[in-house]
Amino acid sequence: MRLTPARLLLAEQSSYYLHGEDEDAIFESAEALLAAGVPDAVRIRVDINELATVEQESRNQGLFGPSICYALVRNAQSANPKQSEHLLKLARTVSEGNRLIICAPGIDWKKALHKKMKSEQLIAECEFSKPDEAAFARWLEAEIKKSGLNVAPDALLWMSDRLCGMRLAARQMIERLGWYDDGEGAEIGLDTVSELLGERAPGALEEWCHAVAMRKPFALTLVRRLLHEQQVAEVQMISWLGTRMQQILMYRWFQSRNDRNALQAARVFGDARRKVGEESRVWKGSELALAVKRIIDAEKLVKGATIEDRPVVIERLTLDLVERERLGA
Repeated sequence: MRLTPARLLLAEQSSYYLHGEDEDAIFESAEALLAAGVPDAVRIRVDINELATVEQESRNQGLFGPSICYALVRNAQSANPKQSEHLLKLARTVSEGNRLIICAPGIDWKKALHKKMKSEQLIAECEFSKPDEAAFARWLEAEIKKSGLNVAPDALLWMSDRLCGMRLAARQMIERLGWYDDGEGAEIGLDTVSELLGERAPGALEEWCHAVAMRKPFALTLVRRLLHEQQVAEVQMISWLGTRMQQILMYRWFQSRNDRNALQAARVFGDARRKVGEESRVWKGSELALAVKRIIDAEKLVKGATIEDRPVVIERLTLDLVERERLGA
């Protein structure tokens, strides 16, 4: 059964197959499908090698009778033939009340799994084509208006061009613009937007991000230079470092799944393309997750969740990421 993205949430099917080139839209819709429905349903997200978890949760009888299970499979495009057959069997036999959402961004149209999923009448199939620039620009403008920000037209156009199709990155950018504005309502121009997005900055800022990503003590010297000598805004430093560490984390994730182009899949751009591979080898997977969490916590403090000076927050964050013992504490 073929559905359009606009009709997806209106449908009440047991199995969904989401595919196409717009990866962010696929996962955004998948999360919406996962969240909709019975409030107390068990909701799980799994990779293609964890299908047994879906079977276990969906067949769980529980102490007070059977429970409802909604499951999201994140990377069906990576399935081998055996996993493909297993996934097809699950999709055809979803129990009443349960829900299975299968995501396959960028799947090869010649792949057997793709052909079989599309031919199944019991599976709601929806394709998310390459993002339309005009549609993305309208979506971005609506999101910015919803946030209450006043972004200059040329800055909005520039953001739309740079972030086209990357909805998650756009939402993160809007959030950081909100922290920068701090409720003042002043017009945010192109200079500010380009600095926060990582296009214009002192050369030492990229050098600092790389030093932190490589866990070099020299990062502590650079952070003081940026804060005290060059007067770089703390929110800009958080934006750059947060983007870099998320890129490393996503690069490692796609690389572990043997993606043909992990850099492209992780949306790594600019100078980072030459450095992320080397930087990723410095970190364990568990450390990367802790590092991203530590940056998110620092973002909240920079936003105003503490009376502590913002430069101190950035300096301590740098120290936490560079020294292995502090990150694990």
